[in-house]
Amino acid sequence: MILRLEHVQKTYGNFKLDCSLKVEEGCVTGLIGANGAGKSTVFKTILGLVKPDGGAIQIFGKELPRCKPKDKEEIGVVLADSTFSGVLDIRDVAAIMKAMYQKFGQKRFLEKCQAYQLPLEKPLKDFSTGMKAKFKLLLAMSYDARLLILDEPTVGLDSVTRGELLDEMRGYMEQEGKAILISSHISSDLEGLCDDLYVIQDGDILLHEDTDVILSDYAVLKASEEQYQNLDKSHVIYQARRPFGYELLTKQRQFYQENYPGIIIERGNIDDLMFMVSKGERI
Repeated sequence: MILRLEHVQKTYGNFKLDCSLKVEEGCVTGLIGANGAGKSTVFKTILGLVKPDGGAIQIFGKELPRCKPKDKEEIGVVLADSTFSGVLDIRDVAAIMKAMYQKFGQKRFLEKCQAYQLPLEKPLKDFSTGMKAKFKLLLAMSYDARLLILDEPTVGLDSVTRGELLDEMRGYMEQEGKAILISSHISSDLEGLCDDLYVIQDGDILLHEDTDVILSDYAVLKASEEQYQNLDKSHVIYQARRPFGYELLTKQRQFYQENYPGIIIERGNIDDLMFMVSKGERI
């Protein structure tokens, strides 16, 4: 097990986090939710930037308080609101990283930056959004970390740049013993990258499922008031009232296809899952 959280709790005013999740070796795990749902708090708690009020965190089989600096060198991080000082350039950062991380691959990092057309002597503050995203991900992958923690690594990027960074993540996962925990609002990125997904809402994990199962077995049913009243709801997870009647989330798409040919059945995807879990009523 690469990472395990057991009822990790943190309270800020009216917000209360209570999170349990795990990240297996060889897997990409997604953490999805609306803004303010608790994703960044989860990441910062894992990294020791926020002290939890309760619960337990294990990284590489060790309780977080027992993790040594050498253990933390096995974690690569991309946080949306964190980077090096803007007055530094890539060569400056490489020199700092070489002094901090024993396994930092300086030569390969600089070669990767050049391959992605990142200027080595330009101040980071003058980088575009896409350049900053490439720089942060390449840096996180530059010292052979076992775990990547990525908070919105592709936000605000064009499709070409996003595709390049996703390819880098897939290449990283081809190595033995690696894992990724990632958050993103871009559902297509998650569908093509993640092995499993956790949905977080108001600090609570509401659903955990394999991505393949979501795409193959989940569905959104659209039913009129009359259809809703006659519907077997034993396989419905969430429902939401709509102007035309109801939308219902199910994990048994085939059951409703075979038994209710008159209702609209749309194959499930991450956007539908997010909407139904965050806005719907659990049954």
